[in-house]
Amino acid sequence: MKRPPGLPLAQADWTSTPLAVQGVVSTLWLEREKLQQQLTEVQAQLRQLHAEVEKLREQTQKNSQNSSKPPSTDPPQRRAYPPRTASGRKKGGQPGHPGTGRKATLPGKVSRVVVSQPFTCVRCGALLLGEDPQPQRHQVCEIPRLAAEVVEYQCHTLTCVGCGQTNQAAWPAEMPKGRFGFRLQAIIGYLCGRFGLSQREVPELLANLFQVQISLGSIPAQEQRVSQAVATPVAQAQAYVQQQPVINLDETSWDESQQTGWLWVGVTPAVTVFRVLATRSAQGTRQVLGEKYAGIVGSDRYSAYNGLASAHRQVCWAHLKRDFQALVERGGESQIVGRLLLAQVSQTFALWTQVRAGTLSPPALQAAMQPIRHEVHCLLHIGTCVKHPATRKTCRNLLKVEPALWTFVDREGVEPTNNAAERALRRSVLWRRRSFGTQSDAGSHFVARILTVVMTLRQQNRNVLDYLSEACQAHALGKPPPSRLPLV
Repeated sequence: MKRPPGLPLAQADWTSTPLAVQGVVSTLWLEREKLQQQLTEVQAQLRQLHAEVEKLREQTQKNSQNSSKPPSTDPPQRRAYPPRTASGRKKGGQPGHPGTGRKATLPGKVSRVVVSQPFTCVRCGALLLGEDPQPQRHQVCEIPRLAAEVVEYQCHTLTCVGCGQTNQAAWPAEMPKGRFGFRLQAIIGYLCGRFGLSQREVPELLANLFQVQISLGSIPAQEQRVSQAVATPVAQAQAYVQQQPVINLDETSWDESQQTGWLWVGVTPAVTVFRVLATRSAQGTRQVLGEKYAGIVGSDRYSAYNGLASAHRQVCWAHLKRDFQALVERGGESQIVGRLLLAQVSQTFALWTQVRAGTLSPPALQAAMQPIRHEVHCLLHIGTCVKHPATRKTCRNLLKVEPALWTFVDREGVEPTNNAAERALRRSVLWRRRSFGTQSDAGSHFVARILTVVMTLRQQNRNVLDYLSEACQAHALGKPPPSRLPLV
């Protein structure tokens, strides 16, 4: 009988072994080999299952502190405050604390005065004469019952008594074409774009506050009037943003007619623009920035921004802090690397706080950041050698874009975080959750345009409602919008 392959027995010994024993040994050896193969397969499956369990465990533990998830997705929980010794004092303002009450309105701006004046002496009953030069004052701010003004335009037709010609007057040029005036159109756009009210809520608010009866179907029609009125200024704003040296970008999902789209935002110090696009890829980045944009883009590490050169990019350090916190929560070697990286994050933000306060100059920041940059570089290389595969991947990816971590150090006017873009998107996220997106391309255009106008005017401390009213009137009369260039 032929000796089984792999059997640890010399050929001479196998030849001298009786045939009956050879048969038993061969059978047992083949069974052993089969069991060994099955054991290897089971071990491979266990390793795969263990990796999947670790991945699922990490996903379930993700929150706004260790990932890019928004704080609104965190489970309800009490915020943990550091313990402190009770002072024994009651809650609220303490004796001697300077008050910050409401300031009195100047006399010239008071709507009406209600005077309470004594006429006879409470002691002897004598008639009291004169006035108190310093009376006690108590002012109450109240809003009177409001009712919309209904303007009726009449167009008369008269017949000439001499020749019998029929003569019809022309409608006034300032007359709105629809049933609702310019300011009411602006209010509807303002309520939706600034406060995120749904189309079903707006009629109720208008009826209760202004005694305006308006149907649900009229709300989107007025939104479209506002959208068309601000289309030109918004286009100018988009062109303006694409010419700025620094832009912060971010995006969030936005459903349109049950199709997933993306709402993009580009933020500069003076102007913020929104775009609803069908893509979240690098193509969307180019549509927002323009094909030839040569400035610096602040963003997170999403793959849509990987096409940007590292020298023209600033990776958000708030997101890096969450990535490093995720390393800490993995334990083991990852935890050590994560804690050391978080220490460098704390030092970086401390230095940047001094820069914003004006106590640290940009050259001094560059000098102070040199040891931090070196330390982060070394820690990321160490992270590529740890056992945890997700940690190795994170560190390798960060090393690929390492120059983009420090653009804010080398170039003035660049922020280390993408907080400006995230704050700008926060209002649209709340709107999306209340309205479940839009139902048409025209509705998406309204969302992008009204958000652009609202956020930009708020940046510039300008009155949003007044601007929308002027824009609606100018558009209806065929005049240029109130701001010729991008709302600046």
